[in-house]
Amino acid sequence: MSSDNILLRVQEYYDEKIRTHGPTARGVDWKSAESQQLRFAQLAKVIDSSRPFTVNDFGCGYGALLDYLKQSDYSFQYVGFDISSEMTGRAENLHPRSTEIDFVNEQERLREADYTIASGIFNVKLNTSADEWLRYMLGVLDTMNLLSRRGFAFNALTSYSDKEFMREDLYYADPLFFFDHCKTRFSKFVTLLHDYPLYEFTLLVRKD
Repeated sequence: MSSDNILLRVQEYYDEKIRTHGPTARGVDWKSAESQQLRFAQLAKVIDSSRPFTVNDFGCGYGALLDYLKQSDYSFQYVGFDISSEMTGRAENLHPRSTEIDFVNEQERLREADYTIASGIFNVKLNTSADEWLRYMLGVLDTMNLLSRRGFAFNALTSYSDKEFMREDLYYADPLFFFDHCKTRFSKFVTLLHDYPLYEFTLLVRKD
């Protein structure tokens, strides 16, 4: 299956979620706002906030990461990217564009930033095979690396999840495989976070 077909199915899935639940955690397929914030706290550990930075939010949804960064009182410029115009439409309603904030639907419009962050984009594979989804993920990570001067971060459901609760339409990634992949392909400075109370892990890839 081509990446375009994969993305189309994922787009349709998330379009339905945001239409049903609106700009909420459930609207981007999280169970709660609390778990969504916990994920942001892990991903944001890649950022050196001691100086201003630029960030690409890869799969931005309705812009909840932007709100998290604002609440943290960071100095930054933000570009949110999502394949769903339903998502970016809600994001723009909540966060008007400015010299500091932009939202795009075309990956080609993204420019290199200090950091690229992706939350939840690797979870919902639907009926894509595990092998095809893995190839898709690795391609996206290459893209995130190219878009990031100082580092990038992403999360994924973990293969260490309880077997009785695992679903066929979701992808459970091997954290050790992805740690090794990032360590050998992108940077010597890689951190695996697997010690927070969700059935997932976060990888931080720092380049400096």
